[in-house]
Amino acid sequence: MATIFTRIVNGEIPCYKVAEDENYLAFLDINPLQEGHTLVIPKKEIDYIFNLDEDLHGGLWNFASKVAKGIEEVIPCKRIGVTVIGLEVPHAHIHLIPLKSMYDMDFRKTKLSFTPGQFLEISERIARKIPK
Repeated sequence: MATIFTRIVNGEIPCYKVAEDENYLAFLDINPLQEGHTLVIPKKEIDYIFNLDEDLHGGLWNFASKVAKGIEEVIPCKRIGVTVIGLEVPHAHIHLIPLKSMYDMDFRKTKLSFTPGQFLEISERIARKIPK
């Protein structure tokens, strides 16, 4: 059975897309820790990030770096935090989280809530700033 991320890639489930190319997709986390919290995934469904082949692994991080630069242009923050947990969805993914303090990456915190319109506005602002 396809993961929720594969279903997003296939267009079966909508997302708030930030960036996409032939191999990777970035979209807003719908349960964000911070405004602009973005997930970056390979389109190919592989459970564990360290099971990605060398090219796909390196490409994922390069793609995530471009997305992070776009987020920094739009969301006031000191840095973009990066985490890979890999337990919640069996599809390799990177969390990019705008940080004002190190506590902004605490996944035990109450998640933020945005309306669909707010999510769309955030994703569109970030998408316009992703370096080509």
